[in-house]
Amino acid sequence: MERVGPGVKETSASFLNSLVRHLHAFVRETRPTRDQWRSAMQLLTDIGHATDDRRQEWVLASDLLGVTALVEEINAQRHKGATPNTVRGPFYRPDAPAIANGGSISLDGAGEALLVRGRVVDLDSVAIPGAVVETWQANADGYYENQQPDRQPEFNLRGILKTDGHGGFLYRTVRPAGYATPTDGPVGRMLAGLGVSLRRPAHLHFIISADGFETISTHVFDGSDPGLGQDALFGVKPELIGDIRRDGDGWALDFTFVMARARQERRAA
Repeated sequence: MERVGPGVKETSASFLNSLVRHLHAFVRETRPTRDQWRSAMQLLTDIGHATDDRRQEWVLASDLLGVTALVEEINAQRHKGATPNTVRGPFYRPDAPAIANGGSISLDGAGEALLVRGRVVDLDSVAIPGAVVETWQANADGYYENQQPDRQPEFNLRGILKTDGHGGFLYRTVRPAGYATPTDGPVGRMLAGLGVSLRRPAHLHFIISADGFETISTHVFDGSDPGLGQDALFGVKPELIGDIRRDGDGWALDFTFVMARARQERRAA
């Protein structure tokens, strides 16, 4: 059995104490009735029941309330010029298949062809070969594969590849569409009922990792999407807006990701 060190216990206790203080302050400020508090408990119960191996309703709640974006902002203080982090979102899967550089992640071919050419460099613009690039996205109708297990092939529009000796990578996919976050669960129903915008502009997700560097978990947004200023997950940043342009019969996107060295390595340099 793994033992938990005293430092971890103290940190956890401090976190819980702070949570309780703020929760009590919230209750004193809002003064809910018994029925209102029971409704709040029912919402939390419904969120738990809506969460399973394919759907993470708790993550969706954290994302739509802006908490995930705030945690990323606190924990990803990077050197100026490095690609900023964003939320992973509720549709991430850690078991995406490996693909060859130049391969396709579109398993059904449904949608307009998109060629993605990326480059991974450090803050001095030096290429980073062998970086692991994980990508996933919605399809041309704005749905992720794990939202439509009966309509999309398993692992559609997901893949993992590595940069070549020049820090480059290339893969084929389809142009993603923007979408509204789900309203078929308790979180979406609650926020939609309050008139909160649940739209997300079109984007592609990336997680990029390399030895000695801080991992990037981010989006690249379609710069032509009219909803860039109304992202429900607070992820749009100027550095993450890409230019998807015509390329023959399809589309192409070129984007450079800039990685910062891990903190201990920066101190040692």
